[in-house]
Amino acid sequence: MDVLLIAVLVAAIAVVAIVVGLYERELRHMAHFLHQREQGSNERISVEFATRGIREVANAMNKELDALRDARIEQEKHQAAFKQDLASLSHDIRTPLTGAQGYLQLYERSNDSSEQQRCLEEAAARLGVMRDLTDKLFEYAKAIDIDSPLTLESVKVFAVLADVLAGMYPQFVERNWKPRIEFEDEDVVVLADVEALQRVFSNLLTNALRYGVDAPHIKQKGSAVIISNAVEDPSVIDACHLFDRFYQAESARTSDGSGLGLAIVASLVERMGGSVSAHVREEELSIEFQLQPA
Repeated sequence: MDVLLIAVLVAAIAVVAIVVGLYERELRHMAHFLHQREQGSNERISVEFATRGIREVANAMNKELDALRDARIEQEKHQAAFKQDLASLSHDIRTPLTGAQGYLQLYERSNDSSEQQRCLEEAAARLGVMRDLTDKLFEYAKAIDIDSPLTLESVKVFAVLADVLAGMYPQFVERNWKPRIEFEDEDVVVLADVEALQRVFSNLLTNALRYGVDAPHIKQKGSAVIISNAVEDPSVIDACHLFDRFYQAESARTSDGSGLGLAIVASLVERMGGSVSAHVREEELSIEFQLQPA
């Protein structure tokens, strides 16, 4: 009996030793894999001794490797977008600056006072474009700055819109446009930051004035507002990228726009807990934003 017991114990110890050895081999395999794995590789850990514990360890490690891969891909996307933004910004600044320099050189070479005056006016206009661009950059930086908190409160949408339209009245008169306003409820109230909502309306209406071919139609449904107007060539507008930084449709590249106005709109609306979207139907561009009802 004692001999049998000893034999069983020896066998049990041998089995435990084998299992421990297999565990150790798998753990060494994992450690070697992690040490030899090249950065950026999509390889994942595989196991031969697939016990429940080993599988859980391998799955946990693969999950972390997948998370690192996804983070790397996202970082590469951000870096690529940042480089593209820098290239766009460099172009947008260089173009008016080069124009201003050219007119100032013409000013120096000219002896005609009227021609000199024209050169100064043209140079000033191009420097004004640069000023507007830097203003928009500051506005965008403020819009995305999470350390610059928004104060959400109950706000009457129609009152804010009316205030913005009053300030832009001369621009609409100049175009001989009369915006068509269709509110199903002029007393509708949403949760918003007043200054941010004013900026949203201002940028959307400025966009309509700059790129539209007729007066905008401003419609309210519930807590959503839709601003629509006809555009010259809707085929060049990519609605999926309309809110990207520095995005400009091909037909808008010769204008004085910065490509930041709608990016500011999207950022502010999202920070107020809302959503924004754009649609192109036939000859019309519609931009809709929705905020939380108060």
